[in-house]
Amino acid sequence: MDNSFKPEEKLYRAVYPPEVADMFWRKDGTISSAAFADAKGLSVDRGDFRPDTEVIHSMQSRFTGRIISLYVKNCYDIGAVVRYLPSAGNIYHTEIHGSVSTPMLSKSQRLFLSKKAIIIAC
Repeated sequence: MDNSFKPEEKLYRAVYPPEVADMFWRKDGTISSAAFADAKGLSVDRGDFRPDTEVIHSMQSRFTGRIISLYVKNCYDIGAVVRYLPSAGNIYHTEIHGSVSTPMLSKSQRLFLSKKAIIIAC
């Protein structure tokens, strides 16, 4: 893997469930824009075109919460930067940044991504 991403590649994020962190969820059960706020850049796992079931299994072994997905294209649509940053414990670790110079997503970027995200595992 390298730092090139195809628009149709999926990105995945674990989000605490409402009973742990209700600020990440709207009353209707959809994801809130607060789940996309991280001053250091939003940590996600890149899909690398693996089946959802494989990604879910891997993430649930490392994280607590619901797994959401969105597409790289969604990030590109709002000018966000997707950076492949593998870690010692996770070769799929990736970050979404608001711009080349600003790691934090803007409010409008967070809102857009929250509307595009799909809950794929509870």
